[in-house]
Amino acid sequence: MILPSKHLPQDRALLTVGAQVLTFLARPKTVSALWEELSRHDSVPDTMPRRITYDWFLLTLDLLYALGTIELESGLVARKTA
Repeated sequence: MILPSKHLPQDRALLTVGAQVLTFLARPKTVSALWEELSRHDSVPDTMPRRITYDWFLLTLDLLYALGTIELESGLVARKTA
């Protein structure tokens, strides 16, 4: 689930999706804005051929938060600064 395996392709692993999410966090965004941007980006076949579901997206945010890479500030998801 977190890492790719024989039953989970690389483009659906939470770490891969998390890396994709982090590319959209140049500035803080709401969860819904981040989801819409990721969904729009998913429709481009070269970047992520399989569309992820909203619950998979939320699991990705949970993982990023647990790893200490993102934080929630005033209702906005932001990259955690050192």
